[in-house]
Amino acid sequence: MRHGYWLVVGMALFAASSAKADAPKTDAAIRKALIAESRAAYSGSCPCPYDTDRAGRQCGKRSAYSRPGGAAPLCYDHDVTKEMIAEYRARDAGP
Repeated sequence: MRHGYWLVVGMALFAASSAKADAPKTDAAIRKALIAESRAAYSGSCPCPYDTDRAGRQCGKRSAYSRPGGAAPLCYDHDVTKEMIAEYRARDAGP
């Protein structure tokens, strides 16, 4: 009985995610995705001011975002330009 329940739950989740995949992403969702990609690509522990370092302290002005030169991760919605959103949509649409 339990196996049947989990099978139904799994199928429902798959159907819901498939339906979402077909819907176009909003600008807000694309901004969130681009920020997440940018933060993940940063190799250190402090890409953004609101992150915490390995010791658990807030990065603040020690973050890559706050330091001039070098890495410039996307941390906030206003960092993502309309051009970046258009490029993401073109990339996401595929061939």
